[in-house]
Amino acid sequence: MSRCRFILILILMCGVDGDEVKSVTEGDSVTLSTDVTDTLTDDQILWRFGPKNARIAEIYQQNLPIYDHIEGFKDRLKLDGQTGSLTITNICIADSGVYKLTIIRSSGTLYKTFTVSVNSRLPVPVIIKDSSQCSSTSERSSASKCVLLCSVMNVTRVSLSWYKGNSLLSSIIVSDLNIRLSLPLEVEYQDTNTYRCVVNNTITNQTQHLDINDVCQTCSGPIQCSGFTEAVIRLVVFALMGVATVAVLVDHLRYIRELNRKEQTPSAQQ
Repeated sequence: MSRCRFILILILMCGVDGDEVKSVTEGDSVTLSTDVTDTLTDDQILWRFGPKNARIAEIYQQNLPIYDHIEGFKDRLKLDGQTGSLTITNICIADSGVYKLTIIRSSGTLYKTFTVSVNSRLPVPVIIKDSSQCSSTSERSSASKCVLLCSVMNVTRVSLSWYKGNSLLSSIIVSDLNIRLSLPLEVEYQDTNTYRCVVNNTITNQTQHLDINDVCQTCSGPIQCSGFTEAVIRLVVFALMGVATVAVLVDHLRYIRELNRKEQTPSAQQ
């Protein structure tokens, strides 16, 4: 028997170790396929997970699947009775790791491993106007700019980008956990182009479209530009000043009336 033929027989009898990488989003479902095309009969399917190789699921001779409900997997595992493929529902970050498959058949044993990476679900970006750049109508020309900030919170291993139509304008990438990631953009108040802010990782993205008329509102005067809170404070101050002025006038009138009354009293007695 030649050396090559001997190796081929070993491959057919014992199978070949395989490694498959899966990247999924938190909350989704993922299926780890055995790639078995024929119906299982006397086969034994065994699934293990993690550095301790803990058994999480098993099926033998098409009997009812057995699930070892280790912490975190309860009611989220499902074995296909025909192929032995394993489905994990509502997947979470803690489910990231290595899954090992063993198929024991009369013709030999087959091994396969899966490396599953679970990414956090991306938030939708938020676009706000930089209020410090607000100017009144009289100060602005047709070429003045509206300064915007696109932000996302609590993200890791993502990129944040501004697009004008389908053209990339700017982008920033972070690898570590970032409490707040922001990217500025300047546009003209009369700009009619379409803009969008996109946050994405290796498997998914979230997009926020810009409405310039809504976000870049025109400032009608210094009170509106300085904000609603400051406007209310000014109104209260003006009202208090008015009340104080009225009080002083009333007190002054009372004083004059009292003087007139005292001057008229001696004449009446004579």
